[in-house]
Amino acid sequence: MTFARVAILAAAFVAAAVFSPFSSAGSEKVALSVAIDGAIGPASTRQLEEALDAAATRGAEVLILQIDTPGGLVTSMREMIADILASPVPVIGYVAPAGGHAASAGTYILYATHVAAMAPGTNLGAATPVEMGGLPSLPGGDKDKGDQKDATGRPAGDAMMAKVTNDAVALIRSLAELRGRNGDWGEKAVREAASLSANAALQEHVIDFVAHDTTELLQLADGRTVDVASRKVVLATKGLPVETLEPGWFIRLLAVITDPNIAIILMLVGVYGIVFEFTSPGAVAPGVIGTICLVLGLYALNLLPINYTGLALMLLGVAFLVVEAFNPTVVLGLSGVAAFLFGAAMLLRVEGPGFAMSWAVVGPAAALTLGLALLTGTYLWAARSNPPRVGGEAMRGLPAEILDWQGGEGHVLAQGERWRAKADEPIAPGDSVEVTDVSDLVLTVRRRDAGKNGAKQ
Repeated sequence: MTFARVAILAAAFVAAAVFSPFSSAGSEKVALSVAIDGAIGPASTRQLEEALDAAATRGAEVLILQIDTPGGLVTSMREMIADILASPVPVIGYVAPAGGHAASAGTYILYATHVAAMAPGTNLGAATPVEMGGLPSLPGGDKDKGDQKDATGRPAGDAMMAKVTNDAVALIRSLAELRGRNGDWGEKAVREAASLSANAALQEHVIDFVAHDTTELLQLADGRTVDVASRKVVLATKGLPVETLEPGWFIRLLAVITDPNIAIILMLVGVYGIVFEFTSPGAVAPGVIGTICLVLGLYALNLLPINYTGLALMLLGVAFLVVEAFNPTVVLGLSGVAAFLFGAAMLLRVEGPGFAMSWAVVGPAAALTLGLALLTGTYLWAARSNPPRVGGEAMRGLPAEILDWQGGEGHVLAQGERWRAKADEPIAPGDSVEVTDVSDLVLTVRRRDAGKNGAKQ
């Protein structure tokens, strides 16, 4: 028994000695980095969520959130802020590279990070909420709106924008209080769209330091105490290896289809692909492509803050134009275009940089849809007006050449084929005849000049 115990202890010691290097290698600290480049939207939210999950799973010391954005959707921005505040891994916000900026939504996100830094040659600010969704503005169409004032001296009709602005001020002030940053300047960025350069932001205590690259960033962040998930954490980041997390194919696809203009185009392609499949059963490809595009378009719109009344109007407009194509009328066509345009204008509840309906897309899409409906209607109308081109009905009125004739019947050549024929009047070889009827593959013919001769008598 004693020998067995000694053998077990020896085996355990050997196993520990063998596997300890791998264990220490697996627990090596690392700094993960993720870049948010472009408008803040559903794709950015998904990318940050996956990065935070990866950082927590691997036990990363910090997650570097590199920001270069003009802003984006408020809904996506708030989701990203909530993820950062709940993260068990410290997040370092870093506005980079040189020439980049953290405007609008990017400013709020930078305020939410545990450590905020900027690269030289960058800027942040201009965090005023953009206008609520509505009719797309035309060039020069808003010149006189600023002159209209109400009793309080504010522009008329901006009560909703005042509420949104006050809410944004409260958000950025709460983040400033949480991270110990300049709340007064944050409010100024919201109300007056103020902006700061990297050095000015450092002087205003908006950021913690200015770093030229990630190596310097980690050196300057080393030793700082931050509040992570209600616990104090001292950062040990000096000399950490940095691993960049690249967005996967799904996030790249999401970044494309969540553009509302792309989503509308996908929906149109989907609807007309399915309509073509119904009108030409067995084509397969239009139905498959149309279904995929329609599902992608609806999925993208579901991720955006849309007005479902606007979406219903757009679908109703497309339905009117489809009916117009098969039953040409003027009323349905014009009503369909009007419903489509008004629906597109009302589609987004809130607009942001990179997430706005454009007349350059909506107008041509409506015109193309109307054009396809009118073109289809023209072909259908022509088909109804012209005589049949197939079957026995298509033979009536066609000329025929007599090959042989005896009594009241014989053979004729019509459309390059030999036919049996009969006639109710005397016909001789060499007469010019035409087909008047077809019955059981037998043509009934008459002389082509019979009608003229009868008119003269």
